[in-house]
Amino acid sequence: MKRLKLPDAPANQTGPVKTWTEPVVIPTYHPLPPDKNPMFLEKRVYQGSSGRVYPLPFTDRIATDAVEHTWQAVHLENEFLRVMVLPEIGGRIHVGVDKTNGYDFFYRQDVIKPALVGLAGPWISGGVEFNWPQHHRPATFMPVSFQIEEHADGSRTVWCSDHDPMNRLKGMHGVCLHPGKAYIELKVRLYNRTPLIQTFLWWANIGVQVHELYQSFFPPDVHFVADHAKRAKSSFPLCDGYYYGVNYGERGRKGVPAEEQPLKFVPPGSYPPNDLRWYANIPVPTSYMAMGSSEDFHGGYDHKHKAGLVLVANHHIAPGKKQWTWGNHPFGYAWDRNLTDEDGPYIELMAGVYTDNQPDFSFLAPGETKTFSQYWYPIREIGPAYKANRDVALSFQISTSEARIGVCATQAFPAAKVRLESATGQIA
Repeated sequence: MKRLKLPDAPANQTGPVKTWTEPVVIPTYHPLPPDKNPMFLEKRVYQGSSGRVYPLPFTDRIATDAVEHTWQAVHLENEFLRVMVLPEIGGRIHVGVDKTNGYDFFYRQDVIKPALVGLAGPWISGGVEFNWPQHHRPATFMPVSFQIEEHADGSRTVWCSDHDPMNRLKGMHGVCLHPGKAYIELKVRLYNRTPLIQTFLWWANIGVQVHELYQSFFPPDVHFVADHAKRAKSSFPLCDGYYYGVNYGERGRKGVPAEEQPLKFVPPGSYPPNDLRWYANIPVPTSYMAMGSSEDFHGGYDHKHKAGLVLVANHHIAPGKKQWTWGNHPFGYAWDRNLTDEDGPYIELMAGVYTDNQPDFSFLAPGETKTFSQYWYPIREIGPAYKANRDVALSFQISTSEARIGVCATQAFPAAKVRLESATGQIA
């Protein structure tokens, strides 16, 4: 498959942050026309809420052949990052590249291949999807309006906006790059324009490409994780019992049974088979959400390419930290084929507000607006983050013979120093 080539910035873009519109051509499997009859689907269970779609049309068929399609795209770039937004597909971020090493820190799709996952049907994997006012929102595969906003400090924001076609709530997300900063700021405004109290959730759904050496990470204060609605729980990172029907505890003691060995992405033996942080260890579709963390970050690290991603949000507002996978087994491989042609498997690293679990809903009073920000940035060569904020990610690994510290900053700190202090007060 031909790799999607990102266009260069126009000559008139001379500032530290460049923003412009330019279409891109991507092979696309188009949804077929929806059923002409209204589909009510009141009894359909969908992500913990009603699966009804009326008065929206319901699409239940996707073309079996791809065609070249020109998509409207908005491009953002500063000295560190390159980002592309697709307003015609829910305003999702489709590409995020670390310019310092060429690493795609978001899962990059070179084909638009919907599957019937969304509330109204079509949904695609990859990049960053914005879920609101419920999961895989009605407008996830619909066009949104957009506007580029320039700020006095040289930063620029691409605002995407739509009215939820079900409840008429107004949602806006602004993808912002700052001069000299290697992070994406996502500015969110949620507005209840109706005279009624409305329920909502918000989870940013970040896709990352995975293999046998990809490791997700939560803060070190996370010792337990939970399924949706906390129906099941597990110790973390090492599962000592059953989770999603898999006896991880037994795997940890005796190894993976021969009949359960994955056909692809075979673990190399360098990590325990009951460690939930590794994509290759999880054979079935699995969610887990962090419980009880007072930290503001989580993310993932690609040990093969020595690069990764950190997500940062104020845990008092945005406590939600989640991983989802289709699983490293034939069922998961089938979903990989459903959602892409050659780009391989991915996992989802989600960040949620006002709750640490799905499908918990919050409320918007009539006329109420809620605003918050989330941040994402790439890291390189330091391993999984042990501590992180918006400015710096820190890794700390200790063995019998040495301690290794890694630091990755999102901007220049000329006078910064790294100090290692032991519990006895000794300083290195």
